[in-house]
Amino acid sequence: MSLPRNVEIIEVGPRDGLQNEKKTLSVELRVELIERLAKAGLKKIEAGSFVSPKWVPQMAGTDLVLDRLNDNQALMSKTGVRYAALTPNLKGLEGAIQHRAGEVAIFSAASESFTQKNINCSIKESLQRFDAIMAQAQQINLPVRGYVSTIVGCPYEGDIDPLKVAEVAKHLYQMGCYEVSLGDTIGVGTPLTFKRMLEAVMKEVPVNKLAVHCHNTYGQALANIYASLQLGISKIDAAVAGLGGCPYAKGASGNIATEDVLFMLNGMNIQTGVNLDEVIEIGHWICNELERDNQSKVAQAR
Repeated sequence: MSLPRNVEIIEVGPRDGLQNEKKTLSVELRVELIERLAKAGLKKIEAGSFVSPKWVPQMAGTDLVLDRLNDNQALMSKTGVRYAALTPNLKGLEGAIQHRAGEVAIFSAASESFTQKNINCSIKESLQRFDAIMAQAQQINLPVRGYVSTIVGCPYEGDIDPLKVAEVAKHLYQMGCYEVSLGDTIGVGTPLTFKRMLEAVMKEVPVNKLAVHCHNTYGQALANIYASLQLGISKIDAAVAGLGGCPYAKGASGNIATEDVLFMLNGMNIQTGVNLDEVIEIGHWICNELERDNQSKVAQAR
């Protein structure tokens, strides 16, 4: 068994986490959260989403957040951090370009039912919508990251065929996504189902172009991440303090906590360049601002 010597943590708390929190934070607090995470060593951070505030009010003001972050060139130069924005359509891409996002993200799913209910189209149609985004982004050399949701299970369809995940991931990679993040949206994956899914995907997409995005709904996220490491995955999405919920499982936690991933990786002598103690401190602070419990087991133990 050969594990990666280095792992990159992609911090998704300020976007995927906050968009599922009941309380909406001010632009100032969101900027402070992101900059503190950058100072802790996280070099790739989801800063926001260019979606309609009508549907995701927690992401209103992403343009202002990016403006404030880009104004702090000293921090960006010192840390090498890159700020990402989710862009579901051309209008979102234009906003991301105007406000100087370092990269953008597009998303589809491996479940037809989930795609229909989430963005009102088929998987094929969702991928076709991205052609214009990819073309425009490539013209200005703007990196695009792809997301595939419901990679193991779907709240409407149940188990998902690994070959379907591989098909969608392959399409995103071939259309130009520099990296494809595989998301266990409802957190039902186990190490066995994760390995089966990854083995199928890795036949279509190089392992160094893949990341995993695990929700901890059933407490399986760390086990699934470990299984992914065993197959050579070296990029992991995580959210400080386990921010976010799971809208398809009442009362369930959402993203795996960055602190918990770091603790495991540190114990395995895998380098991340991220300061665990500082992330723990940030997690306690932001949970206090959100008036919610910290979902990180490591933070609770400290």
